[in-house]
Amino acid sequence: MSSAVQKKQAVVDELAGKLGSASGFYLTDFTGLDVKKMTALRARMRAEGIEYLVVKNTLALRAMEGLDVPDLGEFLTGPTGLVIGTADPVTAAKVLSDFAKENNDRPAVKVGVVENRQVSAEQVGRLAKLPPREVLLAELAGAMQAPLAQLVFLLQGKLSEMVGLLEALRAQREGA
Repeated sequence: MSSAVQKKQAVVDELAGKLGSASGFYLTDFTGLDVKKMTALRARMRAEGIEYLVVKNTLALRAMEGLDVPDLGEFLTGPTGLVIGTADPVTAAKVLSDFAKENNDRPAVKVGVVENRQVSAEQVGRLAKLPPREVLLAELAGAMQAPLAQLVFLLQGKLSEMVGLLEALRAQREGA
């Protein structure tokens, strides 16, 4: 096997590992972004633990072949950048969407894969509008806590009522 083929296979293997461990990834068209804007995009993504890669479409297709992801061959045309979110696909969508708003909708999302399911560019936009994970968890905790707090309040009221009845009974027996 030649050195060039070995290098390409190493890129495919590395990319397959990254995509396989990602909670979500997005294919983008970065046409219209100069080097300065691409550097700013990568820096912003790196700060959030997201990776932005530009790879050859054929190598990306080979990397996805062994993975349990939908066939994205039709989207791997033209200049394609991969946004790989390992921890949270919503954060990756937010950073990508925010950057695109600031830069004339560039990079444009072609398609995404979240939890091994294909999502359209519109669905990626809706993901970007979701509140952060911490906020969603706090809302869930609040929703779960509310019925329990109400139960405690009701039980406390019944307990106070019982104490009042026992106090009245004691007073009645002392008076008799």
